[in-house]
Amino acid sequence: MGVAVTGRFLAELVFPGVPSSVPIARHCVKGVLRAAGHQNMTGVQLVVSELVANAVMHSASGLAGGLITVDIRAIGDGLARIDVMDDGGLTVPHVREPSEMDCSGRGLQIVEETALRWGIGDNALGGRVTWAEVLTTDDSRSGYRICRSMQWRCDGAARAD
Repeated sequence: MGVAVTGRFLAELVFPGVPSSVPIARHCVKGVLRAAGHQNMTGVQLVVSELVANAVMHSASGLAGGLITVDIRAIGDGLARIDVMDDGGLTVPHVREPSEMDCSGRGLQIVEETALRWGIGDNALGGRVTWAEVLTTDDSRSGYRICRSMQWRCDGAARAD
C-alpha cells in the first residue's frame, strides 16, 4: 500500500459491486464515524462515494458476484482513514484531467482535493486497495469546495456557478 495502515479499527463493511452500493456505503461509513465521535462527514462521504463508484465501474468487483470491502479507521478524534478494496482490474487508477466536455473522470481529482493523503496499492488477495485520510472536524476542508465552483452536467457542458 505504500503507507502503513494506522489508527483504531472501527469497522469492515462488504458490499456487492453494484452502483446501488455507493449510497449505502456512504451512509454506513457516516454512521460508523458518527458513533465513534467524528463530527464533519462531508469530505468522508464524498471520498467514499468516489472510491466505491470507481471500484464498481473500473474493477472486476463490478462484474457478477464481485465484492467491495470498505475498512474504516479513526486516526485520533479528527481524522478518518478509509480503505476501499476491490477485485482488481486491467488498469491502474490515476488522476485524469478530463476536458470540459467529459461527463466523467473527475473522481480521483475530487479525492485528491478532499483528502489529506491518499494512495493506491495491491492487496494480498490479488485485488487493489485505494485509501484516503480525511479530516472529520468541524473546521475540516470541505470536498464541496471543488464541486461548488464547477458543476458538470451529463450533456457534456460545464458551467461555473
